[in-house]
Amino acid sequence: MAFFFEEKSFIAVIGDVKKSRELEKRKEIQDNLKAVLDEINAVYKDDIASNFLITLGDEFQGLLFNGKNVLKMIQKIKMQLYPVELRFGIGIGSISTEINTEMALGADGPGYYNARNAVEVLKKNEKKNKAILSDIRLEDDKGAVTQTVLINTVFELARAIEDGWTDRQREIIWDMLAHQDGQQQAADRLGIAQSSVQKSLAKGQYYTYANALKNVENILACACGSDESTDTI
Repeated sequence: MAFFFEEKSFIAVIGDVKKSRELEKRKEIQDNLKAVLDEINAVYKDDIASNFLITLGDEFQGLLFNGKNVLKMIQKIKMQLYPVELRFGIGIGSISTEINTEMALGADGPGYYNARNAVEVLKKNEKKNKAILSDIRLEDDKGAVTQTVLINTVFELARAIEDGWTDRQREIIWDMLAHQDGQQQAADRLGIAQSSVQKSLAKGQYYTYANALKNVENILACACGSDESTDTI
């Protein structure tokens, strides 16, 4: 099915596997990526204008009506493929061609241009010495410049927090993000004491991290005209 919206803004997402040609078990990684994209297409079908799919070997893209769940989607992909590193470009803008709901392929316009530019900026930053590194970047040529800068700063700070996690902290924090419940429930799932969960969350700056990303997601939820938002943590 295809449709066309005139001058409506969408959220385009382009993802890229870092150093994909150097990875062992590349076929297994691609199969894993396809599986998680299929899951996202099913779980978030009401948010998706054009389904996520792998486009160029180890690159993938999708198109969203709004950004209320975009960071949850990105987090899901990062969790599923870890320890494989990825980069994500988020572009806000219109789409100038017909949109195929079954696959994000062949569509074109400012939304995709912005997402592509965001990915390229991330790549350039990775090659610079003393660059402020991030794995997510937003580009929006029609939005408030200050807001976009602040959102990208949150992504940079979030990456800095993630880089400081131990394997155990990452396991606990990702469990909390995935289930969105309490410390005791996480402890029960992981077979550890609640006090161990609490200590890992505190040392990993979980509540600061999760609240910052939730606030960004609330802003992105309204970026394409949606009036939906959720409370901060």
